[in-house]
Amino acid sequence: MNDFQNEETPAKDRKFVTALARGLEVLRAFRPGDGFLGNQEIAKRTGLPKPTVTRLTYTLTKLGYLAYSERLERYQLGTSVLALGYATLSNYGIRQMARPYMQELADEVDCAVSLGSRERLAMVYLETCRGSGAVTLRLDIGSRIPIATTAMGRAFLAAIPERERDYLMDYIKKRSGNEWNQVRQGIEHSLDHYEQYGYVKTIGEWERDVNSVGVPLVQTENGDVFAFNCGGPSFLLPEERLDEDLGPRLKQLVFNVQTALSRM
Repeated sequence: MNDFQNEETPAKDRKFVTALARGLEVLRAFRPGDGFLGNQEIAKRTGLPKPTVTRLTYTLTKLGYLAYSERLERYQLGTSVLALGYATLSNYGIRQMARPYMQELADEVDCAVSLGSRERLAMVYLETCRGSGAVTLRLDIGSRIPIATTAMGRAFLAAIPERERDYLMDYIKKRSGNEWNQVRQGIEHSLDHYEQYGYVKTIGEWERDVNSVGVPLVQTENGDVFAFNCGGPSFLLPEERLDEDLGPRLKQLVFNVQTALSRM
């Protein structure tokens, strides 16, 4: 299976249901904007044998988690996945609490402001708000961005316990390959910056023409860690603006959300 695996492999964990894990890997193969995928592409993305993928896509279609196009001979996510996703989002009370603050900031700075949580080695958008300007990042709820090179991801890394961070860093190293030294230096610089200023920033490290700031939020009652970011095109958000304006504003947003959550 690709991307990130549990430290304890199925062979060592008698409670681990490999067939279920493979079915979920098939669902995870679909990305925003993909539309339809064939068994060959799914097999390539998941690393599973094509005959196994064929059986899994058939089963998932029967259960409503995939929809099959006879004309295209390909699959897309079904409505049962949407139902699961909606149920998940509805249980995140932080979304409803944060959205007014996020939209206010997005309108004031004319940028995209988003909230996310970790999923393997990525951050998944749980909420996003945009300013009225035409030039903003077009990432929607459900979009996945790398944890290692984005402001949101590095803000998350800055807030989690050191042991958990070291665990994730081991997997990031494996995935980074020859770019590991550069990625590691970027993460370490972000962690130092967070310690000093209370936010992280990335200057063209994820996408060359995108700059962003990030701030984590740790829920006091359960320890769950989320992260906010505010970013956009570098010509609109030079580094000076990140430091003088957006970083402090995003810190205030997180403080406001944290305060509101404590009153629930």
